[in-house]
Amino acid sequence: MHSAIETYEQAIEFLFGRINYERLNSDLYSAGDFKLDRMAHLLERIGNPQDHVPVVHVAGSKGKGSTAAMIAAGLGASGHRTGLFTSPHIEAFEERMVVDGDQPTREQLTRLVDEIANVVRDIESEPGRVSPTYFELATALAWLHFRSNRTEWAVLEVGLGGRLDATNICQPLVSVITTISRDHTNLLGSDLADIAREKAGIIKPGVPVVCGVEPTQIAKIIEDIAMEREAPMWQLGREIRFEHDAQRHVARISTPARTWPDIRIPLPGRHQAINTALAAAAIDLADHEGTTVPVDAACEAIGQLTWPVRIETIGYHPRVIVDAAHNWASLGALIETLDADPTTSADSRQRLLIFATSRDKDVDGSLRQLLPRFDTVILTQFQDNPRAVPVESLHRRVRELFDTPVHATPDPASAWHLARRLANRDDLVCVTGSFFIAAEIRELVLDQPRVQTTTTH
Repeated sequence: MHSAIETYEQAIEFLFGRINYERLNSDLYSAGDFKLDRMAHLLERIGNPQDHVPVVHVAGSKGKGSTAAMIAAGLGASGHRTGLFTSPHIEAFEERMVVDGDQPTREQLTRLVDEIANVVRDIESEPGRVSPTYFELATALAWLHFRSNRTEWAVLEVGLGGRLDATNICQPLVSVITTISRDHTNLLGSDLADIAREKAGIIKPGVPVVCGVEPTQIAKIIEDIAMEREAPMWQLGREIRFEHDAQRHVARISTPARTWPDIRIPLPGRHQAINTALAAAAIDLADHEGTTVPVDAACEAIGQLTWPVRIETIGYHPRVIVDAAHNWASLGALIETLDADPTTSADSRQRLLIFATSRDKDVDGSLRQLLPRFDTVILTQFQDNPRAVPVESLHRRVRELFDTPVHATPDPASAWHLARRLANRDDLVCVTGSFFIAAEIRELVLDQPRVQTTTTH
């Protein structure tokens, strides 16, 4: 007789007791640790809920979370109950699975975990069976939540890669690949072509594909895989076209299905205009598959979207921006956005950087990209994930690469307090390098009553 999970705390303890690749250093696992048969068996044991809900499946090196959120907002405007699965979370595990923008209550999550815990314990008792991982359980819990809420659509963000990701056991009507850049190279390969093939592993036979990789040899790899699987593909810069009006912060988007009215881009940066165009294309393809999506309602829903730690302004005087950028492409998009905005450009104010990152990232490349663009640099390490690069190691790398004086602080709270002392009222404090440092500083800032806070729309 298995003991029941009766409290939220017990539910979280059960989940975090699983193997969690979001918290393991990358040298402790390899691609061989990711096996879809384990996820398939788990889903089969809970009734294969993924077989009954149409899916938009979103992969990519960057932009996939924002794009998935926009797609879910647009599809939800059709009046169909729409689930959204994303990762990681910022404050609470249940943020990962929402239906029509609402996450499960603690009581609902506890019931879901209790339901799946019995299945997991039975699996663990089967000879030769390996227990599901944390992310596999998160994905399965999302499916259980979507089923219990009679979700009519689900938008799934890939956790890592695509081909072997737990989300790849689904029945998509549309697949989306946002971008290809170097990240998680220990698993996906260091060559962009290898990474593209892994991301293209979500493409299913006959299922339409939205591709945000503009025409290049890398895009050709994705297109060839789509052709092999007889999956029609709409590509950015070819079938999908957009114009970015930076002053009005709107996008004009056209696809083979229709020309959209001006859409207010809900998040800062030209890269978010691209994500908006990909979301519009995915909605058009979903619409073609039988879901009527009123375009005006979809535009309004997308324009009102909020999505944290994506160049998010969370404070003023000084201006405080947190961003989850962690690889060359996403850090480049952050810098481009800051430089293009007169209120955050280097000409208009002092710029302070709070930086921390993970062991599996290109630390030297990130430092070379960021440090010349800031007047003051504060190094630290996040606390909620053991993959953090020790601040002493960061400081040593900076001394070897630059003559610029930097501050080294032991934790995010110390970094934030130092930034507040150093920053003048009109300066910019930018926090980046990892999702985890952005999330931890965000919590600290929003808990400070003296800082005027807002959420970037």
